[in-house]
Parts: sequence; structure tokens; C-alpha cells
Amino acid sequence: MTTLPTTTDVVIAGAGPTGLVLASILAARGVPFVLLDRLAEGANTSRAAVVHARTLEVLEPLKVTDRLQAAGHLVPMFSLRDRDRTLAAIRFDRLPTRYPYTLMVPQQVTEAILLERLRELGGDVHRPYAVSAVRQDDDAVSVTVAAEDGSTQIIRAKYLLGADGMHSTVRQQAGIGFTGDAYEQSFVLADVKMDWPLSANEVSLFFSPDGLVVVAPLPGGHHRVVATVDTAPEHPDLADVQRLLDTRGPVAQPARIKEMCWSSRFRVHHRLADHYRAGRILLAGDAAHVHSPAGGQGMNTGIQDAVALGHALVAVCTGQASASLLDQYERTRRPIAERVVAFTDRMTRVATQRTPRRRAMRNAMIGLIGRIPAIPRLLATELAGLRQPRELLAG
Repeated sequence: MTTLPTTTDVVIAGAGPTGLVLASILAARGVPFVLLDRLAEGANTSRAAVVHARTLEVLEPLKVTDRLQAAGHLVPMFSLRDRDRTLAAIRFDRLPTRYPYTLMVPQQVTEAILLERLRELGGDVHRPYAVSAVRQDDDAVSVTVAAEDGSTQIIRAKYLLGADGMHSTVRQQAGIGFTGDAYEQSFVLADVKMDWPLSANEVSLFFSPDGLVVVAPLPGGHHRVVATVDTAPEHPDLADVQRLLDTRGPVAQPARIKEMCWSSRFRVHHRLADHYRAGRILLAGDAAHVHSPAGGQGMNTGIQDAVALGHALVAVCTGQASASLLDQYERTRRPIAERVVAFTDRMTRVATQRTPRRRAMRNAMIGLIGRIPAIPRLLATELAGLRQPRELLAG
């Protein structure tokens, strides 16, 4: 553990991608901050794996986009399939961006790159420290921070940013509601090495009577497998994941898993914070919105929150703008998250239809719209984050 300052401009709770990006923006502009994380070390598992075009665009000023590209695997297409039959293809290689693809890169790699850049800018993460209580007045916010040994200290800051995940202590301390619910199904997530018959240039989403399974190529010959199940085992093993691929994946050339690298189960919620700001307390990332992993939107939305909020905090803390600018952060970013939550919820409900009649209707409808070029292009634009006005993320 490191010694914490007693005063600063901004305290950031949570050193995932959202917190790291926000801290880097503050560091680059000379705004004092303290970045805290309750974990003794950064993520060593790869939960989020998709970096979309808009995220790569907004990370350019931090000089990490090229590093992410070098570490990732470029995928220009998502395909929607029913076993061996392709229902529709969503192409990213025709989008109006310098990054006409999805970049597949494990979250721990993304975090390592962002942390490396933060340290180059003179910042770092203080671990393991957790925010335990928050009290704000007209002049500052007092953040009580608990160390691993149970000792506490108070940091006085102009602003506190909660990027501390779905169970955010900061959000709870601020009294901000988190409206939504959980899906009935649980999800299995696994990174594997396997013999895979389909192209390494596509992410494949398979619909089946038993549920959805998504297979995405990762760097180094790995694949990410995500599947919906009624009740997932606590620790899915190779046989569990192989069974999912056997019953839902390609038939003519079945997949064969050779090695299980990592696996997990999780429940998925769709929730949105009632507000992004309560006085001197602000929210971003999973503390502000959580939703289905459909389309790989979560980490991207959080990073884009961090960019927008980072620029606003720089302007306010350096006297270039009044604190009212922080209200604009909520006005611009919350509607985007609301749309992402609704969009991914629709995608998930379409993918997890249970009755044979509804599944047949869904497949027929997807096959039909897949032949109308404008619709897959619109979906690709939405997934890539390119429907947002660029000025909302400008510094």
C-alpha cells in the first residue's frame, strides 16, 4: 500500500478501464487526483473483449489506440447463425471510420495498456483501498477510505467519481437509485483454445432451441465463448463448454475444445442510475449502467463516459468552466446509456426466444432483414458507437 494524500481535486473509485481512462485525462492536463482500487492487483481475467470504433477514436489523444491495435485481433464482421445456416451478416468494414472493424482484445490486456500509459503520464493506482463512506458539503466531498488492515483515513476532494462497478459504494453513499432488473438466465463465459471451423474474421452468434452461444476469436489463437443457460455451473469446465458448442454450434464441422484457459458464470442485469450526478459526486461506467453483453457495449460505453467526464472535470477544475458543465455530462451521456441498455435488452430477448414458433419467426425475420443492406449497416453503426455525435466526446 502507498501513502494517500489528504486533499486533492478528484478522487476516483475503481481502476478498471473507466477509471484508468479518466485518471489519464486528468494526469495529462495536470489536474491532481487519487485513483483507488479495492483489489490488490488489476484484472487477470478477460471479461470484456470487444473494443469498438468510437472507443478507438476517442482514445487517440491518450496515445493508446495504436497499442491496443497491436495487441488485439481485428474482426470486420458479426454473423448471426442457426447452426450451419447464416441468417445475416453485420459488416463493420464499410463504416465511415478509421477503424472499420471490432477489435478483440482481452480486458486484462486493455487494462495493462491503459495503466502503462497512466504511469507514463505520472499517475498510478493506490491499492488496495476501498471507499467506505462519503459526506459532502458546499466546499468539498469527504471520502473515507479503508485500507486492507481495517485502518481508515479521509481525503477531501472537490469531486468524487464512482467507477466502482455494479455494486458501487459511491452510488449507494450518494443515494442514487439503480433502476432495472436481472435476466432469468445465467451466462457461461470461457476462453478456450479449440479447433474452430469458421473464419477468424468474424464473431459468430448462434441461435438454438437451447439458447444463445457466441464465439469470438481472440489474439493468440484463443476463442471467447459466451452462452445463456438456465442454471450455469459455478465453475464451467471443458465438458460443459464443449456440450454448449455441440448442441448450439456448427454441425457439419463441429468445434473441438483442446484447452480451457479460463471460465466463469455470471448473472446479467439491465439497470441504469437514476442520475449521474449528486452534487460533487459523479458516476461512470458500470456504476452508472449495466446491461447484457450482447454486442460488446459495456466497457466501450464506460470508456466513452470517462472521456466525456474527464474533459468536463479538467475544464471545471482548471477554472475554464463553471461546475454547471458537469450537469451537461449527465444530459449527454445518460440518454446514450439508456439507449444502450434498451438496445442490448432487445437483442438479448430476441436471441433467447423459448418457443419453437417464436424462434422460427425470429429466424425468418432476421433472414429477411439481412437481405436489406440498410438494416445491417444501421446495426453495425449502432454497435460501433458511431451514431453518437462526435462533439459529445471532444475535449
